[in-house]
Amino acid sequence: MSTTGATADPPPSSRASAGREDPLAALGTLPGVAESVESVRKAVDRVYGHRVMRRRSNEVTAEAALRGARGSAALAGADWALEEVRRRTDFSADGESRVMGAALRLSAEAGQLLSIWRQSPLRVLARLHLVAAADDDARVGRPRRDGEPVDEPLVQLPLPDAAEVSGRLEGLSRLIIAGSAAPALVTAAVVHGELLALRPFGSHNGLIARAAERIVLIGSGLDPKSICPAEVGHAETGRAGYAAALESYASGTPEGMSAWITHCGRAVGLGARESTAVCEALQRGAA
Repeated sequence: MSTTGATADPPPSSRASAGREDPLAALGTLPGVAESVESVRKAVDRVYGHRVMRRRSNEVTAEAALRGARGSAALAGADWALEEVRRRTDFSADGESRVMGAALRLSAEAGQLLSIWRQSPLRVLARLHLVAAADDDARVGRPRRDGEPVDEPLVQLPLPDAAEVSGRLEGLSRLIIAGSAAPALVTAAVVHGELLALRPFGSHNGLIARAAERIVLIGSGLDPKSICPAEVGHAETGRAGYAAALESYASGTPEGMSAWITHCGRAVGLGARESTAVCEALQRGAA
């Protein structure tokens, strides 16, 4: 029996009736996606089955949060060494410091929003922007309006207008609230890709999209202790690889969606590998 509850994905949500269209579940049938889902399950289960997790899971969770925040910040332009993140106490000195501080705050906040996410994803997204932006953005906590600038240099996709952002956010929210038979990886990848393609806020959209992906992975039961930081894997593929994968998502084609979902699967797998290394270090007394 899986220690994570992820050896088999849960049955369709009781909120998702058998007769209702389930577009997220349909994505699970794309070529390569089922294999990616299975690979992720096995990788996550291996970490949860490590003997260190029986006694020191809180330490692994804390370390995963730190490493995940570092990885997410690296993709947002603040590529610091892990020891530098540990050493710093002031995250307000300059632009990179503020990005790192935002990533750390989001990492700490994500696990506190699970119950709200299931009922009102848009409230959670507003909260995530409030946490990330702090006092740096006068438009904090609300989607951008037409003509307002967006600070997200990594993403070069065309910027949807405010009406499209509003409509697609509402659609995404309805899908989340209704529930889906889709594997957790598929839902997490779609939430992540849609938020980054839309860039609904004036700032910190990448950090928020990756935090939302984490919320889905935790809340789905795939990674309930949040010990497999996908952000580490996304960072490991590099900014160029990450941006190219997002372009695949934005294409909307079956091939593009499959490429993005499998990219996210590799990221979760790499996060699991990172935490396995943490477990091994703890076992040796090296961490």
